[in-house]
Amino acid sequence: MSRPPAARLTVREFCAELDISRSTFYEWRAKGRAPRCIKLPNGEIRIRRTDFERWLDSLEEEAA
Repeated sequence: MSRPPAARLTVREFCAELDISRSTFYEWRAKGRAPRCIKLPNGEIRIRRTDFERWLDSLEEEAA
């Protein structure tokens, strides 16, 4: 049983959601600051929606 496409984001979709450039995404990824990614056999990258949401939650700061 396959998952619906919305369960995984492309790099383009990820960048669009955060309003960042692809180069920023790849910089974050190189520094270990991006969410977990899936590298497909064709070299394309996908980000699970659940990993994206978990990553966003980890960036929350407490109000000062």
